[in-house]
Amino acid sequence: MAQDSRSVHFPVGILGISSGSLLLLINNYASTPGEDFIPQTALGILLLVIAAVLANAGVLSLSHGQLFSLLCLTVSGLWTGSGLVYILAGQGVIPPDDLGPSLVPGLAAFTLALLLIAIVALLAKRAVLFIIALSISLACAHEIAGLSAAGFGRSATAANYLFVCLAGVYFGVGHLLSYINHGEVELVATWAKEKPVQKAQQDPECTSMTLVSLVMNLLAASVLACPLLGVVPQLSTGHVPWLWTAGVFQLAMCVLSYRDMDPLGATFCGFMALLRFAEGYTALLFSIQPSSPVPFPVVFSVLLFITAVFSCQKSLTEGVYQLFFVAYLIAIAAEPLGFLQRGTQGVQAAIFVVSAGVLFVYALNMNFSRRIPTGQGLLKALVSKINALTLRTHDKDFHTPYLGLSKYADAEVLGHACSVLAAFAITATIGERGPLFVLVLPWAVVAGGVLQLLCGSVCFARGKTLESTAFILYGVMWVVWGLTRYGGLYGESRGFNVAVGIIGFMLFNALVTVAALFLNVAWFAYALTFQLILISFLLDAIGSLPFGYDIGVTIIFGLVSFYCFLAHLFNGTFQSPQIPLGPALVKFSGTGGSRDACLHVPARKATSVNQIAEIMKNGGICGMPTDTVYVLVAACNRPDAVVKAYKVKKQAQDRPMSMWISSIKQLDPVKHLLSPLLLDFMEAAWPSSISMVIPRGPWLDAFGLGEAAKHIGTPQSIAIRSPDCTVATHLINMVGPIAVTSANPTGEADTTHHNQVYAKLGDKVNGVLCDGPSPENIASTVVDCTKIETGHIGFFRVGLIPKSKVLHIFEEVQRRHKHGKMNPAFEADSSESPMSDHLYASVDEEITEEPEQ
Repeated sequence: MAQDSRSVHFPVGILGISSGSLLLLINNYASTPGEDFIPQTALGILLLVIAAVLANAGVLSLSHGQLFSLLCLTVSGLWTGSGLVYILAGQGVIPPDDLGPSLVPGLAAFTLALLLIAIVALLAKRAVLFIIALSISLACAHEIAGLSAAGFGRSATAANYLFVCLAGVYFGVGHLLSYINHGEVELVATWAKEKPVQKAQQDPECTSMTLVSLVMNLLAASVLACPLLGVVPQLSTGHVPWLWTAGVFQLAMCVLSYRDMDPLGATFCGFMALLRFAEGYTALLFSIQPSSPVPFPVVFSVLLFITAVFSCQKSLTEGVYQLFFVAYLIAIAAEPLGFLQRGTQGVQAAIFVVSAGVLFVYALNMNFSRRIPTGQGLLKALVSKINALTLRTHDKDFHTPYLGLSKYADAEVLGHACSVLAAFAITATIGERGPLFVLVLPWAVVAGGVLQLLCGSVCFARGKTLESTAFILYGVMWVVWGLTRYGGLYGESRGFNVAVGIIGFMLFNALVTVAALFLNVAWFAYALTFQLILISFLLDAIGSLPFGYDIGVTIIFGLVSFYCFLAHLFNGTFQSPQIPLGPALVKFSGTGGSRDACLHVPARKATSVNQIAEIMKNGGICGMPTDTVYVLVAACNRPDAVVKAYKVKKQAQDRPMSMWISSIKQLDPVKHLLSPLLLDFMEAAWPSSISMVIPRGPWLDAFGLGEAAKHIGTPQSIAIRSPDCTVATHLINMVGPIAVTSANPTGEADTTHHNQVYAKLGDKVNGVLCDGPSPENIASTVVDCTKIETGHIGFFRVGLIPKSKVLHIFEEVQRRHKHGKMNPAFEADSSESPMSDHLYASVDEEITEEPEQ
């Protein structure tokens, strides 16, 4: 059965759609032309609650059923926008005569979007989804008819919602029946029989996030194009809910795109969210006709054009589609009233048509293995012919951060783009009409504020402390300054109170500037030029701002931000050549030095283990996961590496390192020097979390330790182990026996996560195999085998393996020896190494206990 059908979010989503449809069914059947059965405010609130449930189900089912997720999020957007309109109408914000013009543009967009989803569901043989999508689409169409002619279409609207409810009941019965009979009895079309197309789901071009973003672009285009077509008289307050619903959903898709490791898609969604909020702001203030400052849309078009060019690496269709929005921004810059003029609305009409076409094509490609060509791979083929450029290979590990595992891609591209937009937005002068007449507020507050707060949160999740702090601080500053100075709250007030607040921001940014010295030149210039902007704010507050100073420093800051935007975008796309960000201006040796010095790679990839093996073969030391805690390792045949690991560990003289092998076969060259009983015990006990302390002898010289052998074990004994860990065993197979110590300075707690390896040892290690938290926080069991020939073993420490289990293994080995059943590989060996009575103090983890006999 398909994974999406078994997801618990599937029935939750169907139940949510059915409950919303039942609500609208009752309201449409019971309402009369003169009075609604359910008050508009109550209806709007109920729709918002159901829309929230649907959005949650849609987001949580992204990895299970993308077509179902698309349907849930689309219906959620429909009921969010219409619910807000009903609330405004119920509260008297929208006059009764304006309810129809307020609802029609949004309903028209969702009628088309749901119809396209229904066609795809029909072709994919998803009967339940087809009935639901088609019925809601027809319900929206009949609702438009009812709004155009009073009393017409309400019964037909209710009938369509009845079909949705029946489909939901059918699915619920089938789901319950399948659960009771453990899947033996199923209703037809209740579960999808075929598995989802894996190739289509893995396509970064055709994901639910991309399709939902297209639906929201379709919605905004419908709202803005309707005045041009004469469907509604003009933009009004009733259209704000639709536009801002699209903006909120675009922000959500931005976050989800970061989680899907798609920074270009997230950047585009962030740009679209900004446009939607600005359009809603224009509709909110339509009576005063706010105008857009020319520098902002021009700069915005440049940023979006660059993003469109780089988006061609996903597909040519993606890049061309984004160019329509470049034309849209140019139209805004060319016309004084921006969103309110016909040239801009004409471009939106074209975007409406193109968005519908791209939505249909992407939805088909997402659900079928036979794809409609979209120009995917054309940029890659073109770049492959240019020797100077090489595209990076993007996968889930490309954005793996230096500290920890992250579920987000890099957000610096959007963060720096927001700084560019905000900087050039505030270069616009307010003029005589007042701040509300100029479209600076949404540009400065949303671009430099809300979106930068989002980017700061993503950077924080990735362990990038400085970048996170800077973006959040600057975002807060843009929001505060945008609302006060350009939102009309600043007024004529100047003086001490405002100056103190700005000085507080300056002190925080001074710390960021100093910290940027340890990162790179670009970030230092970025923080320093923002400090110049804060100085201009301070001078303005005290009335001493020199003429042109604020314009000059904002342009400088904008250019620095643009360089950082371009560098992160270019360097994230191509391997070489790269746009330099510059080295750190100040460096500290030791822990916390250059983050590039230590390679962090995922442990579950064979290529990663190969990289770490090459580092160790060349004399490097690395952190590695095991079946217990993380350890610091070096190749035994590289004595310099063993000495380096000993010094990095700050190993105490009474806490020696141990030696690990991948299997007992690695002891073949020295098997004649070891006891047959000991070898049989090793073979029976390993691989496991059992460390054995055995007598030191000439056998140790065969592993190439040289002078570094003094750091392995004590003068009388040495600890040896074969770990029960696939990654560790594979690495030791490639490198040979390794010297091991715990991945923390002596005296500190064991290291149980690869984050801690970097935090405790910094750039003193050459690489770390990252595998998240340790499977066990209990150390290994350490067995004293120095007197094994006498028939006795002791215990330095009882750890993960119980003492009883170790003794049982040893008794079984002894029993075989007493009956003459020795390991055939060692029957001819009779030489024994001298035994030592000296107690072993430590192995890979530090211990001090006396052995238990």
